[in-house]
Amino acid sequence: MAITVVRAGMLTTVQDLGRWGHQHLGVPVAGPMDWYAHRLANRLVGNPDDAAALEVTLIGPELATDAHVVCATAGAEFELTAGGRSIVPGEAFELRAGERLRFGPCRAGCRATLAVAGGLAVPPVLGSRATSLISRLGPFGGRALQAGDSLPVGTGPRRPPATGAVRLAPPAGGARLRVVPGPHEDRFAAGTVEDLPARRYVVTPESNRMGYRLEGPPIVHSGSADMLSDATPVGSIQVPASGLPILLMADRQTTGGYPRIATVITADLPVAGQLAPGDWIEFVPCTRRQAVEALRERVAALQGLRP
Repeated sequence: MAITVVRAGMLTTVQDLGRWGHQHLGVPVAGPMDWYAHRLANRLVGNPDDAAALEVTLIGPELATDAHVVCATAGAEFELTAGGRSIVPGEAFELRAGERLRFGPCRAGCRATLAVAGGLAVPPVLGSRATSLISRLGPFGGRALQAGDSLPVGTGPRRPPATGAVRLAPPAGGARLRVVPGPHEDRFAAGTVEDLPARRYVVTPESNRMGYRLEGPPIVHSGSADMLSDATPVGSIQVPASGLPILLMADRQTTGGYPRIATVITADLPVAGQLAPGDWIEFVPCTRRQAVEALRERVAALQGLRP
């Protein structure tokens, strides 16, 4: 049982929840830009959260199958047809043998996860099926999908499909992202962290899965912009000598030599993952306690629970 790529779209990659456990060796984590959509799509078809799925960016692919499969999308809202039938995003649907799944225009958001019941059974690399474009690790030599690629579908045990999980509405034109200040506040001019909420930035076309380059008011350092390399968690906001911040995302490097003024909280990374070039960002400081509570609320929504 396999899915064949008829047309690859703009950028379609295989992702699971990431290649964890190797950052000390300089191996990037990769994984989905929107962890919530990845988990939700897998749950809709009865897969484990970490099953490999497709991440589709802005212009989607056309896919064909040689057997009956059950699929679901989450995240960005595309116009979808399966065998000519209109598909509702966020709901499981059937794709029959010989039919084609076509992604039309993207109506909201930037990235969608397409999960297939059984998961995509491409060979793992260092324990993960995630595609790291920057390090060329993962299926198909760590590259994006191309026309003619064949994706085997797994046949492992499934769990009951999720019911009641809350879909996150993709941001429209921009988003306010909550951040935990630091860890290098002392490397910036006095009052800079406090002034952060008043600054609006725009995602530039030079952005990618590694990070978003932002345009807006430059952030002033208190001294040199260079420092000894330090760990770079996902969501880190690095500030190079130009003063224009870079928001590090899924394909980020494991270390970096620029000060970090703040880090986007885990609960808001799915929102950040749906932003496209031209969208705006505002950063809103929050406490670590608020960040943990926000993550609990996200997980509860994924489980179909209400606070």
